[in-house]
Amino acid sequence: MRVPNEPSYAIPIEETLDGVLGFEILEMDADRASARFEVANRHRQPFGIVHGGVYAALAEGLCSGATYMQVAGDGKIAVGSSNHTSFLRPVSQGVVTAEARPVHSGRTSWVWECEFKNEEGKRCAVTRVTLAVIDPR
Repeated sequence: MRVPNEPSYAIPIEETLDGVLGFEILEMDADRASARFEVANRHRQPFGIVHGGVYAALAEGLCSGATYMQVAGDGKIAVGSSNHTSFLRPVSQGVVTAEARPVHSGRTSWVWECEFKNEEGKRCAVTRVTLAVIDPR
């Protein structure tokens, strides 16, 4: 996952969970963010379906990156404070696409809803991510 204008103190994306899982950003701005991944064994739990943590990780990374792009000009960063994911349909292969839209964009917090779909366009998971907007350490 590549976040535009990432801060110089950031860990290289390829060394983070998002990089290891091979998430691909498609779009990222204040009103919408989207990404995808092609299902591989690194995304599956022992029974062969996408692990719930993969959905949660992609949602948080995607929404954090989009929020960061909006608050960086004020010298702020965005970090997760809540992540609730519901799993609706198992996926064992193909490409999963995520699309996120902000529900609230405030000075100290942002809330996003992220929807995941399989290749057939069927919803497979939904996530609500709350982010804190803070000063970097």
